[in-house]
Amino acid sequence: MFFSDAGARPRTRETNPAERKKWVEVFKACDEDDKGYLSREDFKVAVVMLFGYKPSKIEVDAVMSPINPSTSGLSLEEFVNIVRKKKEAQLYRNEIRHIFTAFDVHYRGFLTLEDFKKAFRQVAPKLPERTVIEVFREADRDSDGHVSFRDFEYAMNYGQSES
Repeated sequence: MFFSDAGARPRTRETNPAERKKWVEVFKACDEDDKGYLSREDFKVAVVMLFGYKPSKIEVDAVMSPINPSTSGLSLEEFVNIVRKKKEAQLYRNEIRHIFTAFDVHYRGFLTLEDFKKAFRQVAPKLPERTVIEVFREADRDSDGHVSFRDFEYAMNYGQSES
């Protein structure tokens, strides 16, 4: 998905001029008739060019539905804002992946309670063990004794909002 309204937010960062220039170039390349906006199909092509995948109908609907019906598509500024949010979300997900792999020292693709204890001893040595166990149980959504990346990502994104 492009971005979520729930859970933890990626840090907002300034778009560097080279990135913005690339996004504008992609917008212009996809706006073949110089209409000043991207249609649904134009937008799909732009996503392929920038991110390397074709967005689903649900993703396109989520982006296009708030567009003013009097216009026929995304303006340049709307497009740039959407792409910026997508890039921020990608960076945030990469940060979560990096943290997960730092915890997963055995490269198993999941974390055990022992992995959690070891990681927390390094980053928060004064944290009581019972707190670490509680955190692990919260993250282990299916109670199988393993925290998958999906469980970990969910906990990082949404666990804060439940407290």
